[in-house]
Amino acid sequence: MQELPVLSQANPNPAEPALKKPNWLRVKLPIGESYKHVRGLVDTHKLHTICESGNCPNMGECWGEGTATFMILGNVCTRSCAFCAVATGRPEPVDWEEPRRVAEAINLMRVKHAVITSVDRDELKDGGSIIWYNTIEAVKGLNPGTTLETLIPDFQGKAEQVQRIIDAAPEVVSHNMETVERMTRQVRIQAKYRRSLEVLNMLKKGGMRTKTGIMLGIGETKDEVVQTMKDLVAVGTDVLTLGQYLQPTKKHLPVQRFVHPDEFAELREIGYELGFDYVESGPLVRSSYHSEKHVIPGYGKKKWQEEKMMTVS
Repeated sequence: MQELPVLSQANPNPAEPALKKPNWLRVKLPIGESYKHVRGLVDTHKLHTICESGNCPNMGECWGEGTATFMILGNVCTRSCAFCAVATGRPEPVDWEEPRRVAEAINLMRVKHAVITSVDRDELKDGGSIIWYNTIEAVKGLNPGTTLETLIPDFQGKAEQVQRIIDAAPEVVSHNMETVERMTRQVRIQAKYRRSLEVLNMLKKGGMRTKTGIMLGIGETKDEVVQTMKDLVAVGTDVLTLGQYLQPTKKHLPVQRFVHPDEFAELREIGYELGFDYVESGPLVRSSYHSEKHVIPGYGKKKWQEEKMMTVS
């Protein structure tokens, strides 16, 4: 794979049209009875999903299979990340009934694996960590046979707030790096690269199976991506997802480059060689894509080793 070029961090000519999406980024429209069922549950229980708020390209596929990623603590974020479609502003007051409603919806969906994420709530003294704890407890209490992944914010690196997630003990805890160190300040304006690494480190030391995600195509280089992988392995991160960044609106960071599927395949190979237990890498990969497989220790690495043996033979 050729070196990913260092590209400008903003469109040098705003009058130029956006890059045309390649064929490999085409997705199916959301249709079918399962999609309608999930749509109805989300509306009936007044739930927020990152599928909608984040304009996820896999919503049709996932909802069609009866799964969704629930977003708690409202749908307005206190941060203004330059890549994210979620609204920024003053959030509504905390809804203390939300944990129950999320648990009930998961129960009605009869899913075997659920994913929960949230907006950042930096204005709250607890950072929203109490609602997080209550939601995990409610989901586990009503759905004892369901495994759970939680995609959490950084809680400003506050150990007592991260500890609440550890105490609730979901099967997987994810916190996304989103990009390489050089670009963190521009992409995740109020976040810090090293702070996110420390959050993952705290989670791993607390006994959690940890996971993170990186977007490609914003202007990073291959060397920077590999260095980020090494930093993540150093803090014991188990699962890594790599996907193509897609500009949600004209107000957000432009796509600098559409990364070819072959390059994603090579980065997957590098990730396993560096020591990740599971690497999900492809243009349409998002944090919760195929997340039910990320729960199982050794599953990804075993499949990778089998693929290598088949290639050799």
